[in-house]
Amino acid sequence: MNTPIEKELFELIGDNHQMTSAETPLRPDAFIKSDKQKMEVIEKHFHSIMEEMGLDMTDDSLRGTPHRVAKMFIQEIFSGLNPANKPKISVFDNSYKYDKMLVEADISFNSTCEHHFLPIVGKTHIGYVSSGKVIGLSKLNRIVDYYSRRPQVQERLIMQIFNELKSVLETESVIVVIEAKHLCVSSRGIQDESSYTSTIQYGGIFMDKENRNDFFHLINKEK
Repeated sequence: MNTPIEKELFELIGDNHQMTSAETPLRPDAFIKSDKQKMEVIEKHFHSIMEEMGLDMTDDSLRGTPHRVAKMFIQEIFSGLNPANKPKISVFDNSYKYDKMLVEADISFNSTCEHHFLPIVGKTHIGYVSSGKVIGLSKLNRIVDYYSRRPQVQERLIMQIFNELKSVLETESVIVVIEAKHLCVSSRGIQDESSYTSTIQYGGIFMDKENRNDFFHLINKEK
């Protein structure tokens, strides 16, 4: 970002929330350092950021903040970046021979906008039809939680959840809906607190409008 043109292009891409891939952009050396090493570096840099803002870092209330932020970044809100934290997902044979859609609605999640590092808070609704495999209901929540815990755009988040479910369940008949509020919209910029963003991804039998309508009827019935 050395020239005005480069700066303008960078800001334009950011404002348009361009997503370059369904995969989270990570460097090849992303996990060479241990979590402890990363936390030590983040703590140091965040201490400098707070000092630059004019905060008195000798104050008892502020002294421990850089460490708390570093720990929060690595072990909590961005823990989904590390593949070692991916939940172990077990599937089972569909011994019940249940051949209609299964729906889990209102799965709460907290994520983080990768453009401003502000929260994205919302609900995920999932439906699938078994092709011979079923998954424990809590595992659906864990998949949503894992992919949410990284810097995200909503379009990528829904694709990652959708692709993971297709892979695990070995079926194309998956549908995912995400409804979320973005604090980068409500707390800065336009500061619109009433709007929310919806995304949808589906395949298999959900390509049929009637099946999608059945799904929407079920998730709306839960509200």
